[in-house]
Amino acid sequence: MSDAAAVLTRLRSASSLTVVCHDDPDPDSLASAIALESLARARGVDTVDILYGGTIVHQQNRAFVELFDVTPQRYSDAKLEANDIVAFVDHSVPGDHNSVPPEETVDIVIDHHPTDGPIPADVVDVRESYGATATILAEYFRESATEPTPRIASALLFGIHRERLDFYRQPTDREYAVADYLHERSDPSRLRELYGVSFLPDSVDAFGDVIHNRVRWGSCLASCIGRLENRVALAQGADFLLNIDGVDTVLVCGIIREEIHLSGRTNRPDLDLGETLIELFDDRGNVGGHDDMAGGQLPLTPVAGTAEDEAVLVDQVRDRIGREFLEAVSSA
Repeated sequence: MSDAAAVLTRLRSASSLTVVCHDDPDPDSLASAIALESLARARGVDTVDILYGGTIVHQQNRAFVELFDVTPQRYSDAKLEANDIVAFVDHSVPGDHNSVPPEETVDIVIDHHPTDGPIPADVVDVRESYGATATILAEYFRESATEPTPRIASALLFGIHRERLDFYRQPTDREYAVADYLHERSDPSRLRELYGVSFLPDSVDAFGDVIHNRVRWGSCLASCIGRLENRVALAQGADFLLNIDGVDTVLVCGIIREEIHLSGRTNRPDLDLGETLIELFDDRGNVGGHDDMAGGQLPLTPVAGTAEDEAVLVDQVRDRIGREFLEAVSSA
């Protein structure tokens, strides 16, 4: 039995399903969630709840929820236990990038991220060679001869595009093949509206700081800024800086409450950015990610001290995080 068949068989055995997105879900996670919901309902599952921890603040993520009529609920342990079976999409381990207690065992895991250890689930479909979880869900539709609605096809297509930055960030052949399948079934007007979503004003301010504070060593850039409310600006800034001519690796840092948030990007085929951040900073906080896209959070005080002056804090972060990153990556 294929992994897809095992997942769909497990769905048929239930009357209710809880789909858990990772904290701060992006279009890949959200699209995968509503695609699994659609597949479950086609197999007789009456009740489907989509849960998430963290926040949905990126302007495209908020627009995605509205345009695709997604109704995610804030996570609670009671909601997790309310239905027959629990599925993870776009993440795999309880307590890792999600609000689920680490001791929980789930029923289904569908993901494309690598993991270090065993996954506590009955049915596991983790395809590390895939570029997006939405690609896996799209293949479920094809393999089961279940026709996706224009809503689901559009959501999956957008999730794949954003996860692979519109096919510039190392898509696999599977992403191209699935995109062709989804495109003819999608709703172009929804996709146009999503791509036209504007930036939030506070994101623009932080985005400007990211550009202004950049430091370059060879083909590597680091930019450390002060306090901000919306960490999405860090990812947006990292994406933008990677487009600078001659730059192949970027790390952006910013202070949110009592944490330093990191967002990194690279297009170097010889560099695993997630592993690099783990080697440099894992003893100081929670970091990791993909070979080309990674990030994390570090507690502020142990890294930058207790200075009240924001300029001093930024200097400390630049010296102890940005400079260390540049030294390590530029010599790699």
